[in-house]
Order: sequence, then C-alpha cells, then structure tokens
Amino acid sequence: GAVPAHASLTLAQKNACTACHSVDKKLVGPAYQDVAKKYAGQKDAAEQLKLSIKAGGTGKWGPVPMPAQPNLSDADAATLAVWILGGAK
Repeated sequence: GAVPAHASLTLAQKNACTACHSVDKKLVGPAYQDVAKKYAGQKDAAEQLKLSIKAGGTGKWGPVPMPAQPNLSDADAATLAVWILGGAK
C-alpha cells in the first residue's frame, strides 16, 4: 500500500531533509517537485534516488553538495524516494 503523505513529510522533517529542501521551491537544494521532474520517465528512478539520498552527491544540482545520509535505513530512503518522485504530495 501507499505510504500516507504526512508520514513521508514527517520522515523528511525528522531526518532534516527539509533544512535544505521544500516541496515546491528551491532552498539550498532543489524542490522535491523539481527532483520528481528530473527523474520522470526513468525506469529505475526510485532506486537511483534512494541511492543518491543515502550516498549524497555533488554536481547534479549545482555546486552545493548533498551530504550522505548513512544512518537512514534503506526502507526510509526508499519511502522518501517514492514520496519525492510522486511530487511530495
């Protein structure tokens, strides 16, 4: 079943994702809706985004690196990835 949106927003807040990201506007990092657009149509988008969340990265969205989230469980990273890809609704 689908994860309720409020649960995923709570998960994002709990893991400090919202310090750099918002649903619909760029903060330090891209808006979740922009991330969803960038990954739209990619077959393995959820897996790629999950790995990006866990490993962090640089260069995909500009010069500010995203820190790795090694303490985030694979299940939570996957939940966040699916929520973000759905437009963070």
